[in-house]
Amino acid sequence: MPVTAAATAAPAPAPADFEALRRQDPRIAEVILGETARQAEGLQLIAAENFTSPAVLAALGSPLANKYAEGYPGARHHGGCELVDAAERIAVERVKDLFGAEHANVQPHSGSSAVLAAYAALLRPGDTVLAMGLAYGGHLTHGSPSNFSGRWFDFVGYGVDAESGLINYDEVDALAHRDRPKAIVCGSISYPRHPDYAVFREIADEVGACLIADAAHPIGLVAGGAAPSPVPYADVVCATTHKVLRGPRGGMILCGADLAERIDRAVFPFSQGGAQMHTIAAKAVAFGEAATPAFGEYAHQVVANARVLADALAAEGLEVLTGGTDTHLIGVDPAPLGVDGRSARGRLAAAGLVLDTCALPYGDGRGIRLGTAAVTTQGMGEAEMGRIATLFAKAVRDGAEEGGELIGKVRAEVRELAGRFPPYPG
Repeated sequence: MPVTAAATAAPAPAPADFEALRRQDPRIAEVILGETARQAEGLQLIAAENFTSPAVLAALGSPLANKYAEGYPGARHHGGCELVDAAERIAVERVKDLFGAEHANVQPHSGSSAVLAAYAALLRPGDTVLAMGLAYGGHLTHGSPSNFSGRWFDFVGYGVDAESGLINYDEVDALAHRDRPKAIVCGSISYPRHPDYAVFREIADEVGACLIADAAHPIGLVAGGAAPSPVPYADVVCATTHKVLRGPRGGMILCGADLAERIDRAVFPFSQGGAQMHTIAAKAVAFGEAATPAFGEYAHQVVANARVLADALAAEGLEVLTGGTDTHLIGVDPAPLGVDGRSARGRLAAAGLVLDTCALPYGDGRGIRLGTAAVTTQGMGEAEMGRIATLFAKAVRDGAEEGGELIGKVRAEVRELAGRFPPYPG
């Protein structure tokens, strides 16, 4: 059964606090009201987004935002850190327990910041790194020439099988033995299947490489027992605390005790300054929530919803990448319905279905990436996934145009469905 909206969704801002903001800065207050309405009236299907709990939002909006705290608990560069030290220690202990890690750093401001720190701890400029190619779903930090990773390191990209869309581990093995990378990165922003961490570990050991797991997307499923954990296999695990994990926007790093000092120094002072203590406190809250049985039920429902949605989209005539999903995310090619990914995203957005485009391995143009984390937090289940697939197909079939009558009708149906599962009840 899906987790109920009442148990998971965040309420509207506290009236007293919001009235103070409205008086001080009515323009920003209107932006917040508008965004609150946008989230409530549409379906948030971006795979990297979710709704935090009221407790997480409370920590984010707390006076901990006022505290400057460069360094680590017990070794800060500023005074008055005794209480924020306690918050960070709680976050670290909770996340270590949650994932069975020997060491954790909860200070990274984002997933990209976490990956930067991992590279800084393990690599030197010019080192060779093997990671999923950008055309197959690799992240910007996996070697994009517009990113620090592509400018500082020599990346070699592995891909997926042309027929199945699955990672070609024989290719990974061959590239690793040919190029002898200093590190191998497993992880993607649009690959909907579980990586085989044991195979990646074996290949890394054979060529003397470090193994970095970029688990930004699946880490919340790992926390809920709905996905295999990279922690026993990877030297370093980088992740985000939002997405399925349902915490504040931010990053984290897990590693063994042998790399603890190198990782910590790579975060501070190498790549970041003062920690955002209000965000770290909110991460602690999210880690505590993720350790509950209710979160485990939620994580499994996220996967169940994604599988039903993938099957329903296929039944509507869309091509589902890899033939389905093991996780919260789904990749589809809308071409069979007569539209490319970018045009489809525009039509869907106009209809209130908010999602992203993604690379199409061995195909032309762009596909669509969507996820079930946020709608599951709202309390939607398998029945609603079928309805979402129908609305999706209506919005992208030939004849549907942004601003047209058909899109307007779909928009009304989306608003009705979303209205039954408000993310901000109150």
